[in-house]
Amino acid sequence: MKTSALIFVISATMALSSPAQAACFADYKAKQDNPLKLHYGVAEIQGACTKANAAAELSRRLQQGGWVLLNVLSVFDSSGLESRQSDAGQFYLRY
Repeated sequence: MKTSALIFVISATMALSSPAQAACFADYKAKQDNPLKLHYGVAEIQGACTKANAAAELSRRLQQGGWVLLNVLSVFDSSGLESRQSDAGQFYLRY
């Protein structure tokens, strides 16, 4: 009985623990019309760290703020954040 309980506890622990996923970020360009406004931004991305996933996520988020995604320039981990912060300005991790 003790063996069964131990196996259950180990199995449950392994099932509940998931490997830590590295943070994912994307830099992008977006626009608003009438009058035309453009911005460069950096955003954290959930899920797969791919341009396609970033584009899908960012399109929804930006649309809520009245922006249209033009393109995702790149996806990167946290090591690329600091170098992009000054360029993104007020749009650094805003969306």
